[in-house]
Amino acid sequence: MDPNKKGRVSDETFDEFLAEQGMLEACEDHAIKEIIAAQIVEAMQAQGLTKTLMAARMKTSRRQLDRLLDPASSSVTLDTLRRAATAVGRTLRVELA
Repeated sequence: MDPNKKGRVSDETFDEFLAEQGMLEACEDHAIKEIIAAQIVEAMQAQGLTKTLMAARMKTSRRQLDRLLDPASSSVTLDTLRRAATAVGRTLRVELA
C-alpha cells in the first residue's frame, strides 16, 4: 500500500467504483433479480404454495421455477415473470427510470 494514500478518503461512490470496474450493470441485474425472487417467494409463502403447486399454476416445471428463484440465473423472460406474478395474484410492472 502506498504510504501517501493511507487514511485518504475517496470521493468516489461505490456505484462509480463498480462502473469503473465494468461491474455495475451485472451487480444491478443481480440485485433486481434477487428482489423479484424474494417477492415471489414471499407471495408464495403467504398463500401456502409449494414450489410444485407454483410451477403447476405457472404451467411450467419445477426446474424452470428454480431458475426463476435463483438470483444467479440471468435467463428469465418477461413472460416467465408475468406468469409467476399472475400465479400469486400479482401484476408485473416494468418501467424505465
